[in-house]
Amino acid sequence: MPLGRVREVEPDAAGRAGTSRSGPVRPGPARSGPAPAGSGPRRRTVLAAALAPLVVAGCAGEERPRTPRPGPEAAKDALVMVIRHAEKPYAGDTGEDDEGNEDPGFLAVRGWRRAQELPTLFGPTRGAALPRPEAVFAAGGKAGAPARCRQTVEALATSLHTSVRTEFAVGAEPALARAVLAARMPVLVCWEHTGMPRLIRGLGAQGLIGLPAAWPDRYDLVWTFTRRQGVWSFRELPQRLLSGDA
Repeated sequence: MPLGRVREVEPDAAGRAGTSRSGPVRPGPARSGPAPAGSGPRRRTVLAAALAPLVVAGCAGEERPRTPRPGPEAAKDALVMVIRHAEKPYAGDTGEDDEGNEDPGFLAVRGWRRAQELPTLFGPTRGAALPRPEAVFAAGGKAGAPARCRQTVEALATSLHTSVRTEFAVGAEPALARAVLAARMPVLVCWEHTGMPRLIRGLGAQGLIGLPAAWPDRYDLVWTFTRRQGVWSFRELPQRLLSGDA
């Protein structure tokens, strides 16, 4: 065998020595076998597919911030009718109730006449200008508060077979407004004129076109506040119950 040559024996498919050939020794190319288990693109694809449902489930289970929903009193349509109590005694004088008791917080004689005629202003009386109230509120509060607001609407409440709600005193108009908006509509409120602006702000109906800044020095008016689709409107109506009413 010439120098510089080696005999190379190639194994056959079974790993045994096979045909031999002679030639210069040359380094063969490196062979790449299968990738180790648990690595490679296929492994990553399978892993991502397996984790996807867990990621979705985790996101679904996260606590998401919730937008507060407005209460029913902020969503429903409303009709709120507001009147001032009927005529009161002149300064230094007293009113009188139907039992003969005298008190400066009672109605005057003309005020009692207006209170007796008030039911004709509201339905279901034929020709009534205003709808039948489903709830009636009057200024009240603690014992000793002026009774003239309650006295103004007692005859009306009797004709409607309902009670007068007097749990709110003058000064508690924000709470009154919340109760009014939560009540069944329409609602009638008989109040002291000094508390009217606070009541209107509590309803959220301030600044309407045509709305006076304060209640005028009159007892023969009805203010109506109508809310449709969240928008308030205002009307002023005359009572025209007694001679001399405008």
